[in-house]
Amino acid sequence: MIPQKFHFSRKTTLIALLFFCSISALGATGVRLLIDSAQLSAVEALYGEEAKHRVASWGNLMQADRQNSEIKESLKLNHANTFFNQVEWVTDLEHWGEEDYWATPIETLASNGGDCEDFSIGKYFTLLETMVDPQKLRITYVKSKTYNQAHMVLAYYETPGAEPLILDNIDQSIKPASQRQDLVPVYSFSGSGIWLAKERGKKLSANSMNSLPQWKRVNDQLAGKAPLRQAVKK
Repeated sequence: MIPQKFHFSRKTTLIALLFFCSISALGATGVRLLIDSAQLSAVEALYGEEAKHRVASWGNLMQADRQNSEIKESLKLNHANTFFNQVEWVTDLEHWGEEDYWATPIETLASNGGDCEDFSIGKYFTLLETMVDPQKLRITYVKSKTYNQAHMVLAYYETPGAEPLILDNIDQSIKPASQRQDLVPVYSFSGSGIWLAKERGKKLSANSMNSLPQWKRVNDQLAGKAPLRQAVKK
């Protein structure tokens, strides 16, 4: 399912634009995910042994895909999509006590809960860590015609002009965008910027990494500079 909190308001549009800019900047910096014994111990302390195993399994998945020079990118996509689609869908308000909380992949897996943006973020970082070119990846803000609500998915472009493949938690089969007539794209981004869906050649640009405390916290937590947050609903 998709989060009820999203609607196409002016505020939501601004949040989406800032989010796309900030996550693009992270992709360009080459920040590596920190999953070591200290991080796993912190996960276990807050969420228990099963949570530690979920995060460790994610680390093992990324390491295996990164080190296998013969693995096809299509298989990496399947691994990332399947792994995060196992997580329970839950609203931010119920899960974190906030209307709009951006969880890191570690927090999503540790708490075993998230929404469409958390799943898309998790898949994005997974593929970056397994050496997929960030220019091929765009988190895409769409409208679901089925639910008449906003939604987020991850799009993969094999080449710059190719039809993207969609990694989603509603329809969990990876399909070309032309087979997802239920989705209407609004914005998308790669590691180098943001594009309006109706004007794919028109690139929007902004530097918002320093102006978004939520995203700074995500970035710091992934780098091991900030503590994990404990979910309201574990």
